[in-house]
Amino acid sequence: MNQLDVAKRQQLRARAFVADAVSDIVARLIGEKMGAILGQNFYVEDQPGAAGMIAMRAAARAAPDGYTLVAVNDSVITMVPNMKQDAGYDPLKDFAPIAQLIGIPLGLIANPEFPAKDVAELVALARAKPGSIDYASGGVGSPQHVAMELLGRAAGVQMTHVPYRGVTAAVNEVVGGHVPIAFTALSAVGPLLADKRVRLLATSASTRVQQFPDTPTVAESGVPGFSFVAWGALLAPANTPPDIIAKLNAAALAALRDPTVRDKLISVGFSIAESTPEQLAETMRRDHARMGELIRSAHIGE
Repeated sequence: MNQLDVAKRQQLRARAFVADAVSDIVARLIGEKMGAILGQNFYVEDQPGAAGMIAMRAAARAAPDGYTLVAVNDSVITMVPNMKQDAGYDPLKDFAPIAQLIGIPLGLIANPEFPAKDVAELVALARAKPGSIDYASGGVGSPQHVAMELLGRAAGVQMTHVPYRGVTAAVNEVVGGHVPIAFTALSAVGPLLADKRVRLLATSASTRVQQFPDTPTVAESGVPGFSFVAWGALLAPANTPPDIIAKLNAAALAALRDPTVRDKLISVGFSIAESTPEQLAETMRRDHARMGELIRSAHIGE
């Protein structure tokens, strides 16, 4: 098949990692609009577990016909495969890039009962009692894990990683007071702040996030030079024909330019990142190499 056949009315399927996680949110927003553009039904199949590896393995084995896609964050491309010899997929060989969709600054959240009110106080507590502060993440090799390890390294402190099966579970543990802190996508933070269920200590980008103008960056808060922004993208199985990839890319970018979709993504703290398949391929290669070097030098995940 050389193109997506609208007459067949097949269902476009996007695999995501966990319901309410970034990949799921973006897949649903973009997917609904893409389905309308392509004249296809579109549904999202969440496959949680193993820091995204289960979903990636399934997507890598799917037929390369353009009807099964995978919504990813950068961790399953740049982080997890550099930590896991048994990841079960090759991020650069098993997938055909379609488009980068968003940038994902993270928020450093804390349970309201946690004594540190900002990053400087967190660092002071961690320095006084190395290893005594636990932090939650969506799994080993997840962006939340790597970001916190990088923060610890930059600040010269040691904290203890507590991985969960997805970022939603990790955030719930912070809300429940079982683990005091975590990094998470800002899309999860707004409602929790409104209900005073968490405190937002800082954001991870190099500049303040538009939706949280009163929240300082980590770099502003006593860890100069710190910056961490994840990204989200859409991939297909390797060997998907180039004309199908081009059609999917055009539909994805058209969906991103829809004012309703764009405003929703920005409103929850994402930035818009449009790309060609070739540009995404280069980003994947570059960041996979850079993150691999960083993970090895910092002994992250060991």
